[in-house]
Amino acid sequence: MRMVDIIISKRNGNELTDEEIAFFVNGYTKGEIPDYQVSALMMAIYFKGMSKRETLTLTKLMADSGDLLDLSKIAGIKVDKHSTGGVGDKTSLALTPIVSACGVPIAKMSGRGLGHTGGTIDKLESFDGFNVSIPTEQFIDNVNTNGISIMGQTADLAPADKKLYALRDVTGTVENMSLIASSIMSKKLAAGADAIVLDVKTGSGAFMKTLEDSTALAKEMVEIGNGAGRKTVAIISDMDQPLGLAVGNAIEVREAIDTLNGHGPEDFTELVYTLATYMIMLGGKASSEDEALTMIKEAVSSGKALDKLAAFIGSQGGNTEQVYHPELLKVSDKTVTVKAEKDGYVDHIVCDRVGVACMMLGGGRASKEDVIDLSVGIRLVKKVGDEVKKGDDLAIVYYSREEGLESALERLQSSYVISDVKPEKQPLIKNIIK
Repeated sequence: MRMVDIIISKRNGNELTDEEIAFFVNGYTKGEIPDYQVSALMMAIYFKGMSKRETLTLTKLMADSGDLLDLSKIAGIKVDKHSTGGVGDKTSLALTPIVSACGVPIAKMSGRGLGHTGGTIDKLESFDGFNVSIPTEQFIDNVNTNGISIMGQTADLAPADKKLYALRDVTGTVENMSLIASSIMSKKLAAGADAIVLDVKTGSGAFMKTLEDSTALAKEMVEIGNGAGRKTVAIISDMDQPLGLAVGNAIEVREAIDTLNGHGPEDFTELVYTLATYMIMLGGKASSEDEALTMIKEAVSSGKALDKLAAFIGSQGGNTEQVYHPELLKVSDKTVTVKAEKDGYVDHIVCDRVGVACMMLGGGRASKEDVIDLSVGIRLVKKVGDEVKKGDDLAIVYYSREEGLESALERLQSSYVISDVKPEKQPLIKNIIK
């Protein structure tokens, strides 16, 4: 078998056989096939697409290219959650303790952020002493003991995907639905969960800007998950404005804890409860949405969910006092306020501008080598639909350095679009794909 024949076949619009896909994935992972040939194949796939069978085969092979996390020593149905990313998306911090408190074991690998704001791992490191670099044995033991553990991704998880994504990133072949879906799902399959709930964002702060593209991606990923024997559900949620009120790291952790105490922002609470509902049902602990929602509300009102977060943080070296007293989490005491420049209503908030503003403050990474300042962030005072008067506070900025502050404030100010007419309220949950 020759790589050039595989390239020509796909260039001509043919379906690749399972053997051909295996040849290029395995050969490229081992360094036996050069970048320039795989680049040519990625471009051919970009233009000619892949069938459902090709996409599933590619996903499985990438998942199998490195370590496969064995969760068989954990009792019960393990349900994972993945978000396609957004601004103010601290969902895992509130979601996973709730689901764990309802009896579904949470064994989750998460990554660091690159771009807008920090990832789940960065946010967790807002807790003093918290350690994400734990051995797999401790990870599994923590789940069996406390019902929940989250650790950083291992270096050998889906290495074929890492190589292919790095190549696609510099060859203009990222934006292909099959390649995006297989990249995401290969890591989810390798992470070992029995079922997967996907939070697919749509809007100005999302990777997929339109509902049509977000729905197509969700359907593709659900088909891959179910085709690989993992029950999979996708929730398509709005990211046309930041989720909740907090954007940053420690400030987002505080908001997640507020939500576990029953008084989080309305939109964030709705998303967390929706995702939790499906995780609990896939985990076999509830037979209906109503039953799951009753369990969720009881877990929050009783304090069980908050206690789960504390047990989890403590088991990985974190300061549990900060769970029960989130004011102890370090948030900068230097603040400046962005104010409305005219009367009207908040028509929309250009979501990715808010994320970039937070990155300019030091709350995100422009490159992998950047060190995040966990204490900085943005708290929104006004959101879409809110009435404002000239001079009203729109947002509060928490900063620790002057560098980048003026640019961040300008970016944040420009993200708010004020109009004379109150906009119609849009639903947070756009669709559910099963």
